[in-house]
Amino acid sequence: MSSITPHYRTITELLQSRSFSIDEYQREYKWERTNIEELVTDLQNKFEASYSEGDSPKKAGEYADYFLGSIIVTERNNKSYLVDGQQRVTSLTLLLIHLYREAKERGLSVASTIEPLIFSDDFGEQSFNLAIPERVPVIQALFNGEDYNTDGKEESIRTIVDRFRDIENLDLADDLGAGFETFVYWLLRRVGLIEIATASDVQAYSIFETMNDRGKPLSPVDMLKAYLLAPIDSSDGRSNANRVWKHTVLDLIAWEPDPDAERDSACIKAWLRAQYADGTRDRRAGATDKDWELIGSAFHRWLRDNEKRVGAGGAQQNLRIMTEEFPFFARAYRMILEASRTYTPGLRSVFYNAHNDFTWQTTVLLAPLCAEDDDETVRRKIEAVAAYLDIWIMRRTVNYIRVGYSTVSYAMWLLCRDIRRKPLDELIDILSEKLRTDDVTFEGSASKGRIGIADLRLNQFSRRYIYHLLARITAYVETGAGQADQFDSYVNRSQKNPYDIEHVRSDSYDRDGAEFESEQDFDAWRNDVSGLVLLRADVNRSLQDKCFADKAPHYAKQNVYAASFTASAYEHQPQFAKFRDVEELPFRSFEEFGKAEQEERSALVLALANKIWSPARLEELRP
Repeated sequence: MSSITPHYRTITELLQSRSFSIDEYQREYKWERTNIEELVTDLQNKFEASYSEGDSPKKAGEYADYFLGSIIVTERNNKSYLVDGQQRVTSLTLLLIHLYREAKERGLSVASTIEPLIFSDDFGEQSFNLAIPERVPVIQALFNGEDYNTDGKEESIRTIVDRFRDIENLDLADDLGAGFETFVYWLLRRVGLIEIATASDVQAYSIFETMNDRGKPLSPVDMLKAYLLAPIDSSDGRSNANRVWKHTVLDLIAWEPDPDAERDSACIKAWLRAQYADGTRDRRAGATDKDWELIGSAFHRWLRDNEKRVGAGGAQQNLRIMTEEFPFFARAYRMILEASRTYTPGLRSVFYNAHNDFTWQTTVLLAPLCAEDDDETVRRKIEAVAAYLDIWIMRRTVNYIRVGYSTVSYAMWLLCRDIRRKPLDELIDILSEKLRTDDVTFEGSASKGRIGIADLRLNQFSRRYIYHLLARITAYVETGAGQADQFDSYVNRSQKNPYDIEHVRSDSYDRDGAEFESEQDFDAWRNDVSGLVLLRADVNRSLQDKCFADKAPHYAKQNVYAASFTASAYEHQPQFAKFRDVEELPFRSFEEFGKAEQEERSALVLALANKIWSPARLEELRP
């Protein structure tokens, strides 16, 4: 097999003016948000272990390198086919596109260094490094900074767009600050993988099968189980521990509707971090990983090295962990997953945070739990922490404060530490006090120089959160008017005719902009959250170029929040009028919608937000 050649390639060497294809029968691009977050966070942590403030890009050549594993490539008809590795190559491409756009926006010359790693110029035509015909349009749109509609597209296309948005929301460039350009050069020159090149498909698939089927190494979960089983010398005890462990793992990885072979590992990381992590890595050059990071990278070794803290080491202790503690936290973990997918009474805050893609939720919600808690206490604790996170997240996002995975990692470690294994009453007291002393509110953030909802406008960062906010407001108003809570329908993008954000103002500055100083001023008012509602997509499309007077009659037939612009909402819905009066909310109808009217509506949005995200929600969970 002399024609099989392994080469170590840096990212630059692998992708420079090169393209890869995949066979039609290969599986879809499947990476999930957690995969992207772990990749980017690992890269950032490795970089920051070497980086010192003020280091120039040239200094990156001296930093420690980072190994991404291996890929298998075969040559056929003058093309390179990825037999194994398309998940990583696709994900790297999405990361490079994001870095390219950030560098270009900052006017950095490194953008031109990244560009040929994404596409090459083939006689004036862009030839992307992923030469997969059905994926080229979406890659091209992301590269050019254009919106791409995934409705009706195949799974891989939707996943590519979702993972790119996840990368954007990780706030990598903001976190890196002045080190951004140095990071890019380190990524391109010091991060690499092994490319195993073969001359034939037969060889490529033989290697692939050998690497994936034969001599497969034990997973970290398997190694943790072996460590825990070792001191249990009773055959009955070992048999029972093994049986319960296997059943618990199977329930995790086979959980419907989304089986996942890595879910057992994710659950164990969340459990150990939530319950036992006493430290997290300082963000400075030379800093060493601590519990929070070590559990994430090698939880089986961490537990072995910290067995006394976990209460492990002896036969009875390990038996308790395998048959009581792990199953308890796995059940709670599944409860969180189920409430993240299904709008569940008593756990709705979990669904809200899941819709906001807050990845740390599953970890933080396990922190206050004790294996002795009964089912109702578990539910109340989970909902209390989820409600706190819901308020904390929305207060920040309306102030344009990032809440991405790496940005809030330290804050989430602190939160886990502060609420760990607390009784329900004490837990609610702690969370309520944190909200009371929080300097970020819907009115603004003095320390961040923000003015909250009064300054919230639709843009690339805020769109997802404004969509969420409008769905919450719409559902709250409708339930107040005696109707069903339809939040889960408002945010369901997979239904045939989903809800979209509707601008109350028209898109015509020439016709409707007389009151405004400039077109830019017109756009700012048009995109303000106080001038937005949710409507079905087909209704939204039919109204966008109409003026307010023409739109209002259509609003009257839609959800109550949209209809509240019109007199009919108050004349024909007595429960809504009662709700308005009891809650003292400044609703009123409008004959026209100028600046003065929109300022009134802005006050209404603020009042609604303070009711929906009121800390009083926590008090309702006391026993």
